Amino acid sequence: MAATATRYGCLKAPQVRQVSRMLTSTTISRTFATEVSSNDSTTKRRPTYFKDGMNSVPSFSKFVGVQEEPFSTEDALELRTAMVGPAGRKKQITRLPEWLKTPIPNDSNYKQIKKDLRGLNLHTVCEEAKCPNISDCWGGSDKSAATATIMLMGDTCTRGCKFCSVKTSKAPPPLDPHEPEHTAEALSRWGLGYVVLTSVDRDDLADGGARHFTETIMKIKQKKPDMLVEALTGDYAGDLEMVGMVARSGLDVYAHNMETVESLTPSVRDRRAKYRQSLKVLEAAKKAVPSLITKTSIMLGLGEQEDELWQILRGINLLIPEAYN
Repeated sequence: MAATATRYGCLKAPQVRQVSRMLTSTTISRTFATEVSSNDSTTKRRPTYFKDGMNSVPSFSKFVGVQEEPFSTEDALELRTAMVGPAGRKKQITRLPEWLKTPIPNDSNYKQIKKDLRGLNLHTVCEEAKCPNISDCWGGSDKSAATATIMLMGDTCTRGCKFCSVKTSKAPPPLDPHEPEHTAEALSRWGLGYVVLTSVDRDDLADGGARHFTETIMKIKQKKPDMLVEALTGDYAGDLEMVGMVARSGLDVYAHNMETVESLTPSVRDRRAKYRQSLKVLEAAKKAVPSLITKTSIMLGLGEQEDELWQILRGINLLIPEAYN
C-alpha cells in the first residue's frame, strides 16, 4: 500500500484504495444489459406456486358488492373536525368525508394476488402509482374477478411526469430476462379473459424496451391464444420502428396516452414526452396493423379548454380516419 501511495501520491485516499483494488483484481467480467447478475446473493426469489380451479366467474352483483343507501346532500357536504396532537399542543383538523375514503386492503384475495406477484417479481401500476382503488380492483371473490395492470420492465422510470408517483432514475436496474415468461405464466393461470400490459419508460435502453414488451406479448399468446391483450406503451423516444414492432407482436389493442392537451403538455408531462410525437405513435401503430384497435386517454380538470379537447380529437381523426367512421 505504501508503494501504491508513493506512485499515486497526487491521488486522494479513496482514489488510492480504488486504484489498489484495480491493480490486485485478476478477472474482469462483463454482462449484457438485460441480464441479472448471478453474483447478487442478497435477493432470494420466492418459489412460484398457484392454486388451480379459479376459473369460475362470480355474478356481477357479487363482484360490485352490496348496494348501500346513497348519501344525502347534507351528509355528503358536511365537514367533520377532530383535535389531534399531544396534550397542550392539539390542533383542529378537518377530516375527509366518508365517501372520499377508501378501505385499507386486507382481504384474502388481495393478499394472494400480491403474493403471486412478488413470487414472480412482477410489478403493477396499481401499487407503484399508489392507486387508491387497489382494494376494489384486487378485491374480487377470486382471481378471475380481479383486475390488475401489469407494469413491465421494473418499477423505476427514466421520466418524471408531474401526475405520476412511480419512482424515477436516470439509470434504473437492468431488465429481468425472465419477466416475459413469468408474466405469461401468471396470466395464463389466473384465467383472465382480458389483460392490460403497460411499462415504465426506459430511455436508457437502445430500443426503449420494445423487444422486451414484444416478447412478453408473444409468450402470453403462446400460452393462452384466446386471451385479449392490450398494450399501453410509451413513445419509445419517437422511434416508430419500435412502435411497429410492438404493434405486430399479436396484441389486440394498442394504447398510448396523450395525457393532456397540447398547451399543458410541457407542464404536465416529462419534457421528452411531446404532443405531436404521441400523435405519430398512434398513427404508426395503425399503419403497421390496420385492423388493430388503437386507443388513447386524457386527463380532465387540469385547466384545458373545450376547443383544445376538440383539437385532440381532430388530430387523431386526421391521422386515423377509421377511428371515427
